[in-house]
Amino acid sequence: MYLRQLLERVRRGEAGVDEAVRELADLPYKDLGFARVDHHRHLRTGFPEVVLGLGKSAEQIGAIMSELASTGANVLATRVADAHVDAVLRMVPQARQEALARALVIEQPPVADIGRGTVLVVSAGTSDLPVAEEAVLTARLAGNRVERLNDVGVAGIHRLLGSRAALEAASVIVVVAGMEGALPSVVAGLTSRPVVAVPTSVGYGASFGGIAALLGMLNSCAAGVTVVNIDNGFGGGYAAALINRKQT
Repeated sequence: MYLRQLLERVRRGEAGVDEAVRELADLPYKDLGFARVDHHRHLRTGFPEVVLGLGKSAEQIGAIMSELASTGANVLATRVADAHVDAVLRMVPQARQEALARALVIEQPPVADIGRGTVLVVSAGTSDLPVAEEAVLTARLAGNRVERLNDVGVAGIHRLLGSRAALEAASVIVVVAGMEGALPSVVAGLTSRPVVAVPTSVGYGASFGGIAALLGMLNSCAAGVTVVNIDNGFGGGYAAALINRKQT
């Protein structure tokens, strides 16, 4: 977006070559001392750099978000601790909180629809919703129409079977589940759509913080299930966005 706008300004004579060169000096990345902010990522991958809030201070999160937003891009910060939210919002007043997804967002240009169809995010239980909403938010900011199908875990499989039409209407399905992680196998066995499985750390002691769900999904009897890391809603939403992206 930023590069296109700059080139348009040069073409219209609103910016000179020297001015454009100065502005492009920070295009590959901007060194903030504690972070090198990757302004080039959108050109390489089609999606701007995403800020992982985990382990960062509020000041670091705010500075990185501000730098990314300076080029006019939309910005996503995931796993932002509750204790940091107010401080970051004071630093970056144009940001908003997505509380359930544990994320902060700066949405400047309208998100263009570049998906071939709809991404459906399916969650096994209400406890899985924070991870599922991270996937929803990521896929939507990446330019996809996103639908939700919540609380359809295998303990009450009739709830899923009653939603077969939603599964068939989707182009890509992200399935978020903890405990034994069986839901992606069931969904993949019911539909021909690509399934991206996201294990969560939801469960009692023998779930080993999501390892049981992860191994269950990796060992799925249903063919073609793609598995991301534990609690990685961002990775699930991003993978679905890549699968669903229109070819250009």
